[in-house]
Amino acid sequence: MVAVSLQEGAIVLDPFSVRMILGLVTLTLIVLSYASSRRFRSAWTAWWRAALLLFFAGNFAFLLNGTTFLAWANPPGKALIVAGAFSIWAGARALRHRKISGWQLAPAPLITFCASVVDDAESSLWSGGLVYLVMTATGLGMAAAELWFTRSAQSRAIKFLSLIAALTSLYYLGRAITFVLEGPDGSAFRTFFGYAPAALMHLILLVSLSFTINALSNSHVIKRLRERAERDHLTGLLNRGAFLGLAEKELAGPASQDGAALILADLDYFKAVNDEHGHAAGDAALCAFAQACTASVRSTDLVGRYGGEEFILLLPGATQQRAEAIALDISRRLSAMADPDGLPYPTVSYGVTSTDATVSDLSFMIQVADTALYSAKAQGRDRVVGADSMEPLPTFHRGP
Repeated sequence: MVAVSLQEGAIVLDPFSVRMILGLVTLTLIVLSYASSRRFRSAWTAWWRAALLLFFAGNFAFLLNGTTFLAWANPPGKALIVAGAFSIWAGARALRHRKISGWQLAPAPLITFCASVVDDAESSLWSGGLVYLVMTATGLGMAAAELWFTRSAQSRAIKFLSLIAALTSLYYLGRAITFVLEGPDGSAFRTFFGYAPAALMHLILLVSLSFTINALSNSHVIKRLRERAERDHLTGLLNRGAFLGLAEKELAGPASQDGAALILADLDYFKAVNDEHGHAAGDAALCAFAQACTASVRSTDLVGRYGGEEFILLLPGATQQRAEAIALDISRRLSAMADPDGLPYPTVSYGVTSTDATVSDLSFMIQVADTALYSAKAQGRDRVVGADSMEPLPTFHRGP
């Protein structure tokens, strides 16, 4: 078999050579994709890596075209390419958190395989060709539509992949139309929709897919690392630095036009809990209080571990009275929780302050709330003290 021939000074690759090059490039993309994002696992990466493998397998099967294994290799090759196209669609659906199962992908490859088998698969390279082209165009078109409406931090990469998938889908649709009009031996089909142009479109699609896998995986890894850097490892709340940074932005933003409230909370006699029952009991109390906080506030509120057994909350748009009520609700929730070892959780003291839109000094708010918290401690603990009047609200007592 002659791999390369010269025609009018140009190098023209035969189908075998084109598929060898495409297979090697696809294998390289598979290896690079796995090596660069192997630590990140998700449904969409699994589907898209499967798509790369399916395109590689289908291309490998096509290498047997023109041999005595044509009838055994060509129908599976077409089915694998179609399965690869629909796997890109499945990955796009998974990226949008939509459920997808194998049976939804099975019909298109199965129909493609059957159409190729019954259409003179023993002697024709293009047995079931129309079904193959239409199914591939359909799978890529559906993938393009799903990708276009996907919201992600890497929206540019996804939009780019969507456009490439759409262009490849249109290309396969053009192949199907030309296939019907003049057949695979027509001059237009051989010139514009033959092996080399189709391999180039495959190459562009698979490179774009591999790039998108790497971009999204790296974005998720960076996001996870940032969360680890910003979160308290025990409670999962914002750590002090992250809270202060986000609170400063919140107070400087438009959300603070209606003012904000700030709560400082401190678990009472926490050192005694650690000394008498061990650090595991103390950790359980901290985690329970964190859960009570997140259950009592809105998703737009900020909750952080300020240090040790001290916590801090910023409630944009909340009034002083609302913040004090939330503090009481947190203690109520904490008292209703059951300690794994049957030990009572410690009580909590709170200092609360608020500000209007004209004053948004975070450091000053923390200082005022800390003064109120000190007053709550001095008045006997287990209470909420508002910084405006410095008078305690009714103390929350535990039930028997």
